[in-house]
Amino acid sequence: MSVQKNILRKFNKGCVNYGLLNDGDRILIALSGGKDSLMLCKLLAERARIFSPKIEVEAAHVIMENIPYETDCSWLESFCQGLGVKLNILKSRFDESTDPRKTHCFLCAWNRRKTLFTYAAEHGFNKVALGHHQDDILVTWLMNITFEGNCGTMMPKMPMEHYPLEIIRPLCLVDEKSIKEAADMLGFAEQKRKCPYETATKRTQISHLLKDIEQLNPEARYSMWLAMEKAQK
Repeated sequence: MSVQKNILRKFNKGCVNYGLLNDGDRILIALSGGKDSLMLCKLLAERARIFSPKIEVEAAHVIMENIPYETDCSWLESFCQGLGVKLNILKSRFDESTDPRKTHCFLCAWNRRKTLFTYAAEHGFNKVALGHHQDDILVTWLMNITFEGNCGTMMPKMPMEHYPLEIIRPLCLVDEKSIKEAADMLGFAEQKRKCPYETATKRTQISHLLKDIEQLNPEARYSMWLAMEKAQK
């Protein structure tokens, strides 16, 4: 089975198993410009052409004006146009003096999400699709076990408390390695520049740990996923 067909199979399985798509859904795709969000956009755009369940999709890319971090918006616009998806360019910024205890990464991510969710709620979307894949979810679970003493993680579907929205993660069963391979085959463009505040983090270290565990047992991620699901019940 080709890597793209395998990704599509796991995407469809995730959507069905976790009830991510329903008739009448209006879904806003968070399009960062990275390989994961580009793959998510492609898959949901293709899914929107299928009769049932009938969904509508648009994409949104958030520009943080006070971070010297740039993606090629013209390429993103061309990419979305080729898929028949409307791209909304949103702008935001943050004031780091509001809480000096928070890092640039936290404040940037928090304000990006707030901008995205506010736009979705104000424009009639009922779901926001994020490009987290299976590795992201497992790494978050391992981080919480290791550093927080709990078994929480990013679930495939999660209702929001302060917005009339659900977050969905249709790539929840897709592994990062497959996405990287398919992205290279499809010619997804790289970002112009990396974020200047991007550094090695605990998440990076736990990602390496996940790879080490898979060296011990190539089927480990599936056992871990099962254990994680049981812990959420």
